[in-house]
Amino acid sequence: MEYKLTFKDYANALTKGKLLGLKCKGCGNITTPPKMTCQECGGTDLDIVELSKRGKIVTFTVVNVAPEGRQNEAPYIIALVKLDEGPWIMGNLIDIDPARASMDLIDKEVTIGFRVFPGDQFSPGDQARPVFSFA
Repeated sequence: MEYKLTFKDYANALTKGKLLGLKCKGCGNITTPPKMTCQECGGTDLDIVELSKRGKIVTFTVVNVAPEGRQNEAPYIIALVKLDEGPWIMGNLIDIDPARASMDLIDKEVTIGFRVFPGDQFSPGDQARPVFSFA
């Protein structure tokens, strides 16, 4: 089985301002970032779709001890966002000082952009990842 949308293609689309997902022809569920199968029904008949890049914060955490390659960035906020189309996606929240993060962030509307993060010994190199800004 092959990936309909590879993570490399997904990341390249982010750098062009597009957030891509996969829509299952069987159940209609949308998955992002890309997977080999539908997260809902396990179906493999998927279409690549462009998503709106809008959503709401579901939850977040402040990272004070960063992983390898990102030590100079801490502290920073990782947020889990429910997109308007339904899937949940994780990325950095960049519009707020982590010291000011509070539960008031829950349900705030955000838009999705991207930032290129450096690779480490476990990755293929620098890649684009989603970041969130307040709408």
